Amino acid sequence: MKITEQLDKLLMRVEKPARYTGGEWNTAKKDPSKIKTRFGFAFPDTYEIGMSYLGLQIIYHLLNKEDSVYCERVFAPALDMEALMRTEGLPLFTLETKSEVKDLDILGFTLQYELSFSNIINMLDLGGIPYKSSERDSGDPFIAAGGPCAFNPEPLADVVDFFMLGDGEEVLIEVCALHGRWKDSGQEKEVFLKQLTQIKGVYVPKFYSPVYNDDGTIKEIIKNYEQAPDMVEKCIVEDLETVDFPVNSIVPFIEAVHDRAVVEIFRGCSRGCRFCQAGMIYRPVRERSKDKIKEIAAQQLNATGHEELSILSLSTSDHSEIEPLVKELMHICKENNVSLSLPSLRLDSFSFKVLSEIQGYKKSGLTFAPEAGTQRLRDVINKSITDHDIYHSMEQAIELGWTNIKLYFMVGLPTETFEDLDGIVEIAKNITDINYRITGKRGRFNITVSVSNFVPKAHTPFQWVPQNTAEQFREKHYYLKDRLKKIKGVSFNYHGTDASHMEAVFARGDRRVCDALIRAKELGCKFDGWREHFQYELWIKAFQETGIDPDFYAIRERSYDEILPWDLIDAGISKKFLMTENNQAISGVQSPDCRVQCIGCGINEKVNCTKEGTL
Repeated sequence: MKITEQLDKLLMRVEKPARYTGGEWNTAKKDPSKIKTRFGFAFPDTYEIGMSYLGLQIIYHLLNKEDSVYCERVFAPALDMEALMRTEGLPLFTLETKSEVKDLDILGFTLQYELSFSNIINMLDLGGIPYKSSERDSGDPFIAAGGPCAFNPEPLADVVDFFMLGDGEEVLIEVCALHGRWKDSGQEKEVFLKQLTQIKGVYVPKFYSPVYNDDGTIKEIIKNYEQAPDMVEKCIVEDLETVDFPVNSIVPFIEAVHDRAVVEIFRGCSRGCRFCQAGMIYRPVRERSKDKIKEIAAQQLNATGHEELSILSLSTSDHSEIEPLVKELMHICKENNVSLSLPSLRLDSFSFKVLSEIQGYKKSGLTFAPEAGTQRLRDVINKSITDHDIYHSMEQAIELGWTNIKLYFMVGLPTETFEDLDGIVEIAKNITDINYRITGKRGRFNITVSVSNFVPKAHTPFQWVPQNTAEQFREKHYYLKDRLKKIKGVSFNYHGTDASHMEAVFARGDRRVCDALIRAKELGCKFDGWREHFQYELWIKAFQETGIDPDFYAIRERSYDEILPWDLIDAGISKKFLMTENNQAISGVQSPDCRVQCIGCGINEKVNCTKEGTL
């Protein structure tokens, strides 16, 4: 029975059947029999989360412009659908042609967060594809991966045939072109993998073998193929102004998490927060011009009919033309009767003026992320926000009518003390006092303090530091909870400690954790990024059964001379720079924004940066 016929019988039995139908506005339609490279863009989470990811729209658009390539989408089925698929023998399929994923040439996963890794294993199982690359044969597709988590590829090195590092716009086109030529040659899969090593940004793990010391640390990494690079350098798109950007993006049939038109205004960040992996691996800063952004926005609104427009970057306020850009986008949005969303704004006078105009009388919540409760700790993490910035911003917000404030902090940061936690309480208390001073009222004003647990990440200055233990995190959570509940109008949320522990394991794991990952899937772990589905006890059981100590990866401090699992990966910034920044953190010394002063991270040796930190 064809997949479409099987699917028709199941759709009325599941929640949100439009997750599985395809055929949305602006989807690509091609004849698979006339295609050389069938590429499956696999997002290891549900449809509405994956369809909110801008990278999917970009890659889908770029690949489907190629006559020889057909890019189709694959998502993780929700639990109700998965149960029916397993009962009815329906394999994982693509949305565009309802083809089995094992019939594709390349199945490419995007690695956006570590807790999605179990879904990758589950999706391979649903597709009838062996988990490990060593177990797959010529009839199986190549398994590829990219995204931020690919910058430590080792936890998935036994699963993924090749990783693509950095900006995907150019490397994916080159990979697919090479695949087409290889396919015509009729040669073995090994030949294609060897050819891939010559493409900048591609890492083929089978050509490298780690050797371990008796204490479990890495002794050396041996190359198995002499022509493979000693270091795999990430791919960088140097000019965002000319690179193609989708204006006719796919419009979902059901509401996605972020159901709106989106324009990326610049890539990278110059701020240098020492905990932030994205700010390190996406360097350097590359902008789109104001006029180009406006052109894309107008075309995208016209092609999609979305009722909201959002501009995207790691720090929106840092665009060099942000004020005129926002004013002119507001004009475009009013003309089209759509709303404008401005995430990641720095809370200054201009931002408040704009937000007030956008939100009008009915103001939604205002979000601010001091990250740490004291100036000392903000200096440690290089977060350039002062107490004056916080309180001055809150004064403006309250004077303009905001009554719901969300404050985001991290706990477990390097050098953190309980005095730093007291600083979080003090900030919340002082903001309630500011509200009373301005409005004369205590009621109808709410502050939500949310804390996440610090997770050390690869290619950051904090890649060597230990994560807090579960006991330390819980003590800090309860400490804050007890003190914040005494402040009227303040509520407190905190992130799950167990999930943060697993995130840290895979953020800094090596190849050995893969067996625990596979075992966890077999025990029933999936959708681990969802609080209601995360099963920590099964993860611990998986590690115990495979003889792997998760704390070796999560809470162990590393020395500067230790070989790290991701040392083969060149993210564009030097290890020397990361060491210097970690030393600066320990000393409590801030580093300047690299648009103001180059701090020698090393990216300017890869691309032609100006002294302001932009290309």
